[in-house]
Amino acid sequence: MVDRVIAAADALRRGKPVFLKLPGKAGRIAYAVETLDDGTLQSLRRHHRDLHLVLTHARAKTLKIRLYTPDVVALPVTRAMPLALLRAIADPTDDLAYPMKGPFDAVRSRVTLAHGAAVRLAKLAGLLPAALLAAPFASRDMATLFVTDVDAYQEEVIRSLAAVSRARVPLEGAESTELIAFRPRDGGPEHYAIVIGNPLPHDPVLVRLHSECFTGDLLGSLKCDCGSQLRGAVDAIAKAGSGIILYLAQEGRGIGLINKLRAYRLQDQGFDTITANERLGFEADERQYGLAAKMLSMLGYGKVRLLTNNPEKVRLLTQAGISVIERVPHAFPASAHNRQYLRTKAEKAGHLL
Repeated sequence: MVDRVIAAADALRRGKPVFLKLPGKAGRIAYAVETLDDGTLQSLRRHHRDLHLVLTHARAKTLKIRLYTPDVVALPVTRAMPLALLRAIADPTDDLAYPMKGPFDAVRSRVTLAHGAAVRLAKLAGLLPAALLAAPFASRDMATLFVTDVDAYQEEVIRSLAAVSRARVPLEGAESTELIAFRPRDGGPEHYAIVIGNPLPHDPVLVRLHSECFTGDLLGSLKCDCGSQLRGAVDAIAKAGSGIILYLAQEGRGIGLINKLRAYRLQDQGFDTITANERLGFEADERQYGLAAKMLSMLGYGKVRLLTNNPEKVRLLTQAGISVIERVPHAFPASAHNRQYLRTKAEKAGHLL
């Protein structure tokens, strides 16, 4: 199953088709709108009339499309819809260049499970969550998987997580530190545990769940507070004597770096960070907290004092099986560049800042 999903996600990234098999039914052929080329679209139009553009509810709401079907919305693709328009419907960064879209007449009958699976597969591929679906056709070179494989994939990634390497890595301000690398069966991305001191398994351990942020952690971006939170967590845990930072490969609240850059473009147009993610077609938070729970369990810790300002993170980690004994505040002063970002987290996401 894992190999099938990996092959299918890779196919979407390369602009290739994926056959999504339905139990007892014909299934559907899916393409990612982001990587679809005009030649393929014209060929599909010549041979297949049943073409649907599939969007998430979040993106559909932005476009004022009525929601008749659960999870996703399907729009019939007519000959009057060029590839540029399909891309503009899927990509909100082009909304200002293509302001006049619609009105849209969404499919009102029940869509297949393949419609939702195609969008979720596009997310796994790190692409915009939008897909073009066609009726099945014969092809010798096509990735194939069952729609149920897509949903089972995330659970398998968590279940198959394994510690693959560990080493002592002295940090500035926390010289007694060990770095432990975890890799799922699909081969990546890796996640890391930064263990400072010698936290005892039977005591609640001070823990920070930190989603990687290339722009903030490495480049020192002023648009967010991620760099301050990471370095502040090292300082706080060192002062406490011991603890763990889980450095999770879930950039941009789980949407990936490229989509995060798209969200930044939307923020430059005046949208806040949560609205930007939703306009892209994502949920406000796409992260998987089961990964963190699995890592903590493998390290032997079931009770934590969580360094966070986000009550939802407490709830979701608890739901994943870890006992959160205490929420430890972890806020830092705002700057001129991230003041609105922090205000949005407080007002819309309930962060206690």
